[in-house]
Amino acid sequence: MNLKEIQQLIEIVNVSSLDEVIIRDGQSEITLRRNNSKAQAVLPTAPAIAQPVQAPQPVARPAAQEQQAPAAAEPAASDLIDIHSPIVGTFYRSPSPDSLPFVNEGDKVKSGDPLCIIEAMKLMNEIESEVSGTIVEVLVENGQPVEYNQVLFRVKP
Repeated sequence: MNLKEIQQLIEIVNVSSLDEVIIRDGQSEITLRRNNSKAQAVLPTAPAIAQPVQAPQPVARPAAQEQQAPAAAEPAASDLIDIHSPIVGTFYRSPSPDSLPFVNEGDKVKSGDPLCIIEAMKLMNEIESEVSGTIVEVLVENGQPVEYNQVLFRVKP
């Protein structure tokens, strides 16, 4: 579900007599509740979205399944460092479609080495490594949309 659809749902709840609406779509669940004459959205794994003063502000809340999965994965990967996306955009592993990827699993990187490009609003943002180590996992496919703070790579220092 995109931002415009969520905003439309909020408007519908605001002008209706509904007190609560729950929408489930695959792993995502959105709950809109009327509170003090305004609807509030609860979104899984999405950052808070700035709204005008009169509109409600969505709040991030992971789904029950998503809360359990990372807890099980953390002990095995406790020595790994996650590299997160600093922005929302489209993930690209290489500088151009004909080029080799910046990094592959097993590659050694130093702090400041380019890892990928994230396209946001037609701007190509080169993402650099913040740590030195070995790339253990590339968690995003080329051309896939990424969220703010989504884990892109796992590095063993």
